[in-house]
Amino acid sequence: MDIIKAFTNEQLKTDVPQFDIGNDVKVYCRIVEGERTRTQIFEGTVIAKNGGGISETFTVRRVAYGVGVEKTFPIHSPNVEKVVVTRVGKVRRAKLYYLRDRVGKASRVKERI
Repeated sequence: MDIIKAFTNEQLKTDVPQFDIGNDVKVYCRIVEGERTRTQIFEGTVIAKNGGGISETFTVRRVAYGVGVEKTFPIHSPNVEKVVVTRVGKVRRAKLYYLRDRVGKASRVKERI
């Protein structure tokens, strides 16, 4: 068991981004296309955080062209370059799955001042 623990501790990021559920974030994700690599930005609201340790993930939701898109990112993945908080949300829940049923202005999260 110590070998597995040592391997996972080696893979953990030291500079883990600090953000909470309800925040609007920009996720800079590394995309590999053949031999080229580029950075793609996915901007949206954090609706969930799951797990802990090496398997910790977070889910970001946005509406693109009238269609809701959700992506789940591992926090410690080398493909996630950085996470930038653009707006701090004021929420009272750990999971914001109710935003899936909301449309338009009703799907916004209040900003914490």
